[in-house]
Amino acid sequence: MTEASVHDPGSRADYGLREPRTAAGQRLLDLMGRYRPALEAESRQNDREATLPVHLFDRMRKEGVLGATVPEELGGLGVRSLHDVALALAHVAGRDAGVALALHMQFSRGLTLDFEWRHGTPSTRPFAEDLLRQMGSGEAVVCGAVKDVRGTTVLTRAGSGSYRLDGRKTLVSMAGIATHYVVSARLEEEGAPVRLAAPVIARTSPGLTVLDNWDGMGMRSSGSVDIVFDGCPVAEDRVLPRGVPGVRDDAALAGQTVSSIAMLGIYVGIADSARRIAVEELRRRGGTPPAAVRTTVAEIDARLFALHTAVASALATTDRLSDDLGGDLGARGRAMMTSFQYAKLLVNRHAVSVVDDCVTLVGGAAYSNSHPLARMYRDVRAGGFMHPYNFTDGVDYLSEAALGR
Repeated sequence: MTEASVHDPGSRADYGLREPRTAAGQRLLDLMGRYRPALEAESRQNDREATLPVHLFDRMRKEGVLGATVPEELGGLGVRSLHDVALALAHVAGRDAGVALALHMQFSRGLTLDFEWRHGTPSTRPFAEDLLRQMGSGEAVVCGAVKDVRGTTVLTRAGSGSYRLDGRKTLVSMAGIATHYVVSARLEEEGAPVRLAAPVIARTSPGLTVLDNWDGMGMRSSGSVDIVFDGCPVAEDRVLPRGVPGVRDDAALAGQTVSSIAMLGIYVGIADSARRIAVEELRRRGGTPPAAVRTTVAEIDARLFALHTAVASALATTDRLSDDLGGDLGARGRAMMTSFQYAKLLVNRHAVSVVDDCVTLVGGAAYSNSHPLARMYRDVRAGGFMHPYNFTDGVDYLSEAALGR
């Protein structure tokens, strides 16, 4: 049994994010166990100094963790189950959520590049394979750059067979150690309609600057800095096609789900760890707790059961549909995204409330920055800002689905 299923005598291994579903997922979980002592020993300092623990990521690169979601035939661990990816992130997040968020960047890119390699256009498959092989060998560390700063990141034609990229992205987790960036951009070409694209930019590209400006409220060990693109050259075969601005392509919802849904494990992992800390403190105090304390503990456990069940169900839906390309792709995308958004709405609300209640149970000691619950209190709030979708857009999506608009 994994640690998640045995850390508390009352927990059950037959629901939620408790056990891996695949042998590859078990191998990843076993590997992640090697980093538990360092994560526990260093998390407080990493948080206080807003430092990405580069030495840990260097170990993970050398020991194969950063190639977890790369297919085995390309040199990786071959973890394709999103349930197992989310479970691994939950284990890390219980010690240091910022590290888990940074890891998600690499895991997510492996999953999406795997799809490009298997199902992409003839022009993108060789490039996806090459980058996956580099990730599997530990040479490449790849993260996504999505959120713009003051304007839009734009890809324009620079000459025959090439483009240039201009703009600035923020909250790019793990950017400081990445070798490549998958960038969300608008492709603007004279005489052609505007499209969306995802150019893949090497760290060594001229005009690319990684800033050292991260000072977030939470997730402080994630290294979520800004990147500036000033006329970065991009070869035509390094641009992954995306949709049309302002037009929702329901088929594309599948890819958006695959790239993001495993993040739910991070916030479930934070809530699980907060509960463990609070209950251990109550047991240490001894005696019979007041009725209000017992009620709060029971409500925490009920919410955690609901979160585990909802997240596991959404992950199962995505795992079941991810390779099903034979039917209505729009319906497939909607099914994946809708279950994801149901679970995300619950996680964003109840993971926060669980951590808040744990702070209440522990009392004033948890209000000190030296206490792990103080860090979790800040880290867990990050879930509400993650796309897709934030709270407003998620409510719009789910209410439109319900009301048929």
